[in-house]
Amino acid sequence: MTNEERFVDFATVREMLLNAQERRNNLTYEQKAALQHAEWAASDHRNGYKTFPEVFESLRDALTATDKLAPHPQLAAKLAELMPMYPDDVKAVLASRRLGIEDSEIQEILDIVRQHVGVE
Repeated sequence: MTNEERFVDFATVREMLLNAQERRNNLTYEQKAALQHAEWAASDHRNGYKTFPEVFESLRDALTATDKLAPHPQLAAKLAELMPMYPDDVKAVLASRRLGIEDSEIQEILDIVRQHVGVE
């Protein structure tokens, strides 16, 4: 996978934009808007727990290792970023590719997410 195809989380985007801001002393309007969104999305205000790049990476890797998501790394990355806690959230992401999924597979995904996020 090349850098152009690399999946990153909001916390990584936030760090990249903060580094750019430090180097250039300013950001474009679009970059400022993206930074504001990334700061919110990586904070605990979005879903109740703060996100970290290391958690995203390990969660994405664990989800990609499942049989259902192995052929769809982009969906594994989306699920890792969203960190769903409910079956309907998983179904919504998988519906974008019209993937059928069994309840046991949804539960497996939710269990993996909860393990990595630290929510029981």
